[in-house]
Amino acid sequence: MSSTEQAVVGFDVCGPLPEPGVTVLEASAGTGKTFTIAALAARYVADGVPLHQLLVVTFTRLATGELRDRVRERLVSAEQGLLRIAAGEPAPGDDEILRLLATGTPGEVDERRKRLTAALADYDAATITTTHGFCQDVLGGLGFAGDVERDLLVLEDQRDLLGEVVDDLYVRKFHGADAPPTLNRADALRVADAAVSNPVAPIEPSPAWAPGTTPAGMHRRLAIRVREEMERRKRLAGVLT
Repeated sequence: MSSTEQAVVGFDVCGPLPEPGVTVLEASAGTGKTFTIAALAARYVADGVPLHQLLVVTFTRLATGELRDRVRERLVSAEQGLLRIAAGEPAPGDDEILRLLATGTPGEVDERRKRLTAALADYDAATITTTHGFCQDVLGGLGFAGDVERDLLVLEDQRDLLGEVVDDLYVRKFHGADAPPTLNRADALRVADAAVSNPVAPIEPSPAWAPGTTPAGMHRRLAIRVREEMERRKRLAGVLT
């Protein structure tokens, strides 16, 4: 497959486990993403991947708590289900993951159960965290090579700080001016958000194409000032984004 081609197929949670590489799973809210992640975690563990080698990352602390609970519940239900099947009970018809794990020789199935049991015994070692929490753990593990101070915190949501910066710059620019503001706050916040969402992206257009008196020129100056002020305040507050 060329780099410009994409294979778009329906995802089968009981299909072959994704191999090393990039697999993008797109799904709308409420369609079973957490269920799928928990099921994949159970399958990888049963297949022989130690739980501590799995990295399960989500966006918020609330979602992380739910994800930790759901992954553990899936490991427990799979392990207990395999025990019942080994005792002679039939596999439940509504649990396709358990039916898949129960497929094979008695020795293979028992080995999967033992792996699930070991994962549950060492569940605290599972890396199920937020994106920001994982980044902070990595930076902490790098020590001096990370080039960050030990007491720095990773800020999960910078919107409040960004709003303060925009408001301060907006008031500084337009308070007491004789003419009405040439830039409303909503547009200023939109420009600021674009500037800090990808802080290494070049700011366009260039000054030659956007003199300071034009709307594009004002947007450019605002973007530059927002980036500078955000960095200054983050350093003062001891946070990273």
